[in-house]
Amino acid sequence: MSQRVAVVGAGLMGSGIAQVAAQAGWRVVLRDITDEALARGRAGIEESTARLVEKGQLADDDRDATLARLTTTRDLDAVGDADVVVEAVFEQVEAKQELFRELDRICRPDAVLGTNTSAIPITTIASVTARPESVVGTHFFSPVPVMELCELVRGRRTSDATLAAARAFAESLGKTCVVVNRDVAGFITTRLISALVVEAVLLYESGVASAEDIDTACRLGFGHRMGPLATTDLTGVDILRHATSNIYDETGDPKFFPPETLSRMVAAGELGRKTGRGFYTYS
Repeated sequence: MSQRVAVVGAGLMGSGIAQVAAQAGWRVVLRDITDEALARGRAGIEESTARLVEKGQLADDDRDATLARLTTTRDLDAVGDADVVVEAVFEQVEAKQELFRELDRICRPDAVLGTNTSAIPITTIASVTARPESVVGTHFFSPVPVMELCELVRGRRTSDATLAAARAFAESLGKTCVVVNRDVAGFITTRLISALVVEAVLLYESGVASAEDIDTACRLGFGHRMGPLATTDLTGVDILRHATSNIYDETGDPKFFPPETLSRMVAAGELGRKTGRGFYTYS
């Protein structure tokens, strides 16, 4: 396997994917549209790998080698020679389609074109390219250096070879893969968490229970590591609202319709941990 990967989008997810790929020995190009976004992404990777060194989970030399394998750029053409490209931009279908039109033009004919979408059908994203067989869902989980799962999603035209290459890539990063064979909106994980989050928000919104007690019930009653509202704060209230909206738009199923509280929180900028306030307050 060749060892060149490009990650497009230097936010929390993109920088996390870039980090684990560089740690695994891949040469990584991390691309975003502003120097500020790239600087934040690189700083996050430096901080994350420094913590691993402090915990004894990564040697100093390996950290240096990881950072040396990572380059950043604003030039989209720089991703053109990558064997695997992973898109990790904003969870909005038009933004992703615009990018994939460009990737179709720029990337090598044999490149795997992965999308880190959590809810948008892969077929919809692939439809704007002349090579839908090369497009596959590579849905990583936050924080990427910690979470073990990668959800691989077949679009209607995704080839067996593309799926196999995506699996080999994800497994080389130490991830365990599950395969979604039907391209349903929300796949496995986002569909399940969205239904749980919507119901949890409705319980909170109607005063049935506090956010703390809803989360405690899920943690201690079901063995969940985090409750649904704390998970929403960690992922981003805006991200989960987009995900539930996308699934509702695709399915028409009312159990995925975003509750009013979720929409008002997004409008107020209460997006969870990244803004310091969501269902909980963070210092």
